[in-house]
Amino acid sequence: MNMHAMNETLEFCKKVLSRVSFDRALFAKELKKSFLWLPQKEALELKRWAIASYGRRYAGLIASTFAAAQLG
Repeated sequence: MNMHAMNETLEFCKKVLSRVSFDRALFAKELKKSFLWLPQKEALELKRWAIASYGRRYAGLIASTFAAAQLG
């Protein structure tokens, strides 16, 4: 996957997560799917973004999803 395509995928994942952030179950489902799609570098970037954007609401969920994906 080239760099442009990876960036587009990352931005798509952020957009989807933003749109489903009102619902904890949907957010969890989409976050997990995002990690299946993204290479590790982009997944770590998504982790930083998710914590910055939704850490107050979903800190535990984000941490557990990343831990399950073995991304730290």
